[in-house]
Amino acid sequence: MSQPVKASVTPKPNNLQKVKEAIALGKKLSKTPEITKVAVAMKMFSLIHNESREVISKAFMEGANLTEKGAMTYYYNCRRNYKGTKK
Repeated sequence: MSQPVKASVTPKPNNLQKVKEAIALGKKLSKTPEITKVAVAMKMFSLIHNESREVISKAFMEGANLTEKGAMTYYYNCRRNYKGTKK
C-alpha cells in the first residue's frame, strides 16, 4: 500500500515586507564570521515570529543558509527561546 502524496502548497506570508527584511538581515549577518547561525536565526525570528511555521522555515533556509531539517529545528528552538524571553 502506498502513502498518499501531499500537495506542495507554498505558504503565503502575512507580512511579505517583514519576511524579505528578515531574509536580507540573515544574509548580511551570515557573512560575519563572529555571528553563529543560532544568533542569525534568533534575530530573523524576532522580526517574523507572527508568521506560520512554513514561512519562517523557508526564510531560515534562504537567509541563514540552513537545510530544511535544520530550519525546522532552529524554528522550534527559536520559538521556545522567544517565548521564554518574552515573559
